[in-house]
Amino acid sequence: MRGPEGMDQDELKILVGGYAVDNYVENGMKVGLGTGSTAIWAVRRIGELLQQGKLTGILAVATSSQTKLECQKLHIPLRSIGDPEIGGELDITIDGADEVDSKLNCTKGGGGALLIEKIVAYASRKFVVVVDDSKIVEHLGLTFPIPTEVIPEACVPAARDMEELGASAEIRMAVKKMGAVITDNGNYLLDLSFQKPFDPVEYEALLNQIPGVVENGLFTRIKPVVLVGKKEGSVSVFNG
Repeated sequence: MRGPEGMDQDELKILVGGYAVDNYVENGMKVGLGTGSTAIWAVRRIGELLQQGKLTGILAVATSSQTKLECQKLHIPLRSIGDPEIGGELDITIDGADEVDSKLNCTKGGGGALLIEKIVAYASRKFVVVVDDSKIVEHLGLTFPIPTEVIPEACVPAARDMEELGASAEIRMAVKKMGAVITDNGNYLLDLSFQKPFDPVEYEALLNQIPGVVENGLFTRIKPVVLVGKKEGSVSVFNG
């Protein structure tokens, strides 16, 4: 039941994650499943519907070890993006975002899984992003950093090149271990902060031209369907 101020953030994540599955996932689909505290509710909804027999024939591709473990726990059939049954192409991917701008460009990678998230999203016929309205911004990168995955040896020169592009680059440090965060791919993350607006489309390409950069968290080459959970309990749909 909603309180006088509406749904809290956890309730919104459950709402919008479930909405994405109920409205966009169909029997027999090949589904990319994203990473994070909102996308996990889409994973759980798929698991629930499979268990109830209301959804059948689903093959899933997980974007992180976290999502893979959740799928295994829920008995969601898993494949890799290169598996012959997937063939490098998905019907749909459902994932969260750290920020979404007015042109439906997204920042992802707060959970550290941006490389596989981008591979999976860009291999999908439909990309569905699930967020609450706090993630909607006018310009990307001003309040939430742009994660960029780099090989460890490239951190210092890559950071220098990024600063020449107007970014402040900081290595993401681990919380419960000494040293830097290590991605599922064995790389480091540089979080890039900007003081003024920039063109996300241009910068997605520019950042990837820096030697040692594996991928960055700007998602601009595929316009998603963005589902925004509202505190009053509704979901707004924005189509790219």
